[in-house]
Amino acid sequence: MSDGFTTRGNAPDGFPPPGDEVFDEGVVTEVIRPAAIIPEEAARAILVELSLRDVRNGGTWRSDPSRWALYDAPWPSAADQGGAQLVGTIQVAYSTPTRYEITIYRATVTRTGTEIGWTVTTLCDEALSFGHLDLATCPRAAMNEPPKPFRF
Repeated sequence: MSDGFTTRGNAPDGFPPPGDEVFDEGVVTEVIRPAAIIPEEAARAILVELSLRDVRNGGTWRSDPSRWALYDAPWPSAADQGGAQLVGTIQVAYSTPTRYEITIYRATVTRTGTEIGWTVTTLCDEALSFGHLDLATCPRAAMNEPPKPFRF
């Protein structure tokens, strides 16, 4: 029984995973606290623009249900990354906190991205700009006080 992944480790859509191999020197990962909440209208605009700029359409973005990945150049073909290097990824959660919103909770810039001048903020701002937002002004999740410790 196939699990939908090839022996090369590609995802079911045939694309290689966009970047867990990037954990080396020069990589910058930041947890977005409080998490950035993309409102419904902006979320729709961002998803449309990411789709139009997808690597399968000659663009530099690749998105899946849990992350958006930016490359430094378009892919030669939909199934061939060629020499394009991963710039960074944005980890997202759809339909949270409400059904049509998107939450950004972590972003990573690779060594390649860092070397060409990308930061976590500029990476997030690039994606958020499709919805006329930026990380500094994007609505944020409410931060509740942590629960009291459980005592016997």
